[in-house]
Amino acid sequence: MSDVVDVLLRRGGTATFEQLRATVSLRAIRTALDRGLIARIAKGVYALPPAADPLAAAQAQGGIVSHLSAAVLHGFAVLDLPDKPHITVPRGQHRRLSPVDCQLYWADHVPSDGGCTGALRTVLDCARTFPFAAGLTVADSALRLGVIDRSQLAVAAGELAGPGSRRARRVAAAADGRAESPLESVLRSLLIDAGVDGFEPQIVIRDGVFSARVDLGHRGLLLALEADSFAYHGSRTALRRDCRRHTNLTIRGWRLLRFSWEDVMFDPEWVVDAIRQAIAGSAGHHNLQEVGVSRGRATQVGRL
Repeated sequence: MSDVVDVLLRRGGTATFEQLRATVSLRAIRTALDRGLIARIAKGVYALPPAADPLAAAQAQGGIVSHLSAAVLHGFAVLDLPDKPHITVPRGQHRRLSPVDCQLYWADHVPSDGGCTGALRTVLDCARTFPFAAGLTVADSALRLGVIDRSQLAVAAGELAGPGSRRARRVAAAADGRAESPLESVLRSLLIDAGVDGFEPQIVIRDGVFSARVDLGHRGLLLALEADSFAYHGSRTALRRDCRRHTNLTIRGWRLLRFSWEDVMFDPEWVVDAIRQAIAGSAGHHNLQEVGVSRGRATQVGRL
C-alpha cells in the first residue's frame, strides 16, 4: 500500500490504473482503496484523497500548524503522512469546536495567526515527539534541502529541556543530509539502534570505467546496503540496469545487500541480523591468522 501512495505522490497525486499496475499489485490497489488511502475519481483514474487544510484548521483552533503537518508544508520528507492536521495551541487552551478533527499539541508562547512553525522548530518538534526513525526522516530531509544545517540543529537540540529533549538530541546527532529517501533514513536508524557503526549514506564507488552510488556503504568491509522500493525497479529496463550494476559492484569486491520496504518496516530484526551476519563474514572482519588460516590459503579457498 505504501508503494501505491508513493506512485501517486511522485505522479503529482493522480494516476491511471495502467500506470499503477506497471509498478504495484492489484491487491495493493484494492487494499489502498478499501482503507481510504486512495480514491477512484473517474473510470480508471485514481488519486490521493483530499486532505483537510492544516492552515485553516490552525486558524480555527487559534494556533499554528506544527509537527508532521508543518513538515509537509515545508516540503520535508515524512515517514507517514499525518491523517489529520497537527496543530499547536497555547498551553491551557481548550479544544475548539471545529468540523475538522485535529491532533493538538500545547506549548508556551504560540502565535494564534494560523501560520506554521519554522523549519528548525518543526524538525525539533518531530524529533522530540515521534519515534527515532520518523524524527530522523524529517531531520535528514531538512538538512538535504539546506534549510537548516547540522551545527544549528545540534545547538538548538542541546538547548531543549523537558519531555523528548533527549530524543531530539539523539536525532540531531544522527541526522545526515546525504540521505535521499525516508526508507534509507529508516534503514540507517535500525543500524544506529543496533549499535552497528561504519556505514555512510550515499557513498560513491568509482574507478576508471565504472561509477555507482549506494544508499549506505561501509568502506572498510566493502559492504553496501540499499533500501529498495518496487516503484523504482518495476520495469525490464530497470531490472537490466540493476543486474549489471550489481555485477559490476561484485567484481570490484563489494557485496550488496538489498532490503525491501516490507523488510525494513515490518521485519527490522531480520534486517539487522542479516547485516550482522554479512559483517561477520567479511574478509576484513576477522584476523585470519588468529583462526589458523593463512592469507594465501584464504585467497585460494575464495577462488574455488
